[in-house]
Amino acid sequence: MPTCSFCGKEIPPGTGLMYVFKSGKVMWFCSKKCRVHALERKRKPTKVRWTQAFRKLKETRSRT
Repeated sequence: MPTCSFCGKEIPPGTGLMYVFKSGKVMWFCSKKCRVHALERKRKPTKVRWTQAFRKLKETRSRT
């Protein structure tokens, strides 16, 4: 099962969106919300509170 390139959530079969760049790079998105944040607004997943990347970063900061 692919995972969302922005939020890190697993994408169930038959759902989601695959975005392919001209360079050949492939990004998978679970929802329009993730696609818009990543491509149109150019946000970094580590700075958006509801992503797994943010939670992982926050967890590593609190340990030290």
